[in-house]
Amino acid sequence: MIEELLHQENLQKEEIIRLLSTTGEEMKQLFARSLEVKLQYLDNKVHLRGLIEYGNRCSKSCLYCGVRGGNHKVHRYTLTDEEVLDCARQAMDLHYGSIALQSGERSDKAFTDKITELVREIKRISNGQLGITLSLGEQSEEVYRQWFEAGAHRYLLRIEASNEELYYKIHPRDEHHDFHKRLHCIETLLKIGYQTGTGVMIGLPFQTVEDLADDLLFFRRMDVAMVGMGPYIPHQDTPLYQYASQIPSADERLNMTLKMIAVLRLMMPEINMVAATADQTLDPLGREKAIMAGANVIMPNLTPTQYREDYLIYPDKACVSDAPDQCQSCLDIRMHAIQHEILYDAWGDSVAFTKGR
Repeated sequence: MIEELLHQENLQKEEIIRLLSTTGEEMKQLFARSLEVKLQYLDNKVHLRGLIEYGNRCSKSCLYCGVRGGNHKVHRYTLTDEEVLDCARQAMDLHYGSIALQSGERSDKAFTDKITELVREIKRISNGQLGITLSLGEQSEEVYRQWFEAGAHRYLLRIEASNEELYYKIHPRDEHHDFHKRLHCIETLLKIGYQTGTGVMIGLPFQTVEDLADDLLFFRRMDVAMVGMGPYIPHQDTPLYQYASQIPSADERLNMTLKMIAVLRLMMPEINMVAATADQTLDPLGREKAIMAGANVIMPNLTPTQYREDYLIYPDKACVSDAPDQCQSCLDIRMHAIQHEILYDAWGDSVAFTKGR
């Protein structure tokens, strides 16, 4: 019986493994309890982050990623300033309270200065009303401070695997991929004062349930404000694709993702958690299932549709052709169907962060 574990916030590794190993009725019990905890500590509101995929040029060659620098089949692009600002205006027109600016990892000065300029301009045209999340990879402390002072207040930097050995099975061991540097960047973001988020992929080759339990303990130890987790989806133009036959089925990967969300909601009741588009890629109702398991953030895509096929970190991504206004009405209907409501015109800050300040 798992009843006692479901009412315990300070879960330890073996207890986490037990919950991540649930199936059938026990898994349903876990999801019911995680939803109950979310509604108790937060509410039934879903926060939106209008996603702007700024560019797919990348200095890294992560072994799982479709836009890795080493993939020469990808058409590379960078949005113009006006395209980015049009996305921000669209976010305001649709009453999204926040945007998330994401791109391939670059740290050249032309890139970092341009981001500073864009963040300031988004703040200006929105009269400070739009919240800004950045997900732009590893940078120096100086750059992170520059962006923070320009007006960004949330930053997502996924560790992808908190086990260093596993990290190097999905990233090359070279000067561009350093587990400890990535960890240091997360610590730097926390120090500066960002609402800091991280996350992992679930269902990777070589990954064990013990690794996943350690990932959840890592999130708690780092005391992050938000977490983005999603199922690994193999991309045929990547080195890791050779192990695709060894990974769990789509159903198993989605179920484990939902269990990770649910257990983390028990462990960290007030953080923000994303219902990833990858969930919907594996299951038409994947995002709804993630919301019902404890997630409370969705990131509808605002990127101009002509660029979206070029930003495929994984294949067959859901909603690639959906126009933003279509996406909004669809999400409204989908959330109401599960007794949730989208919160418009709000930043949707992490309760864990705002209470801890």
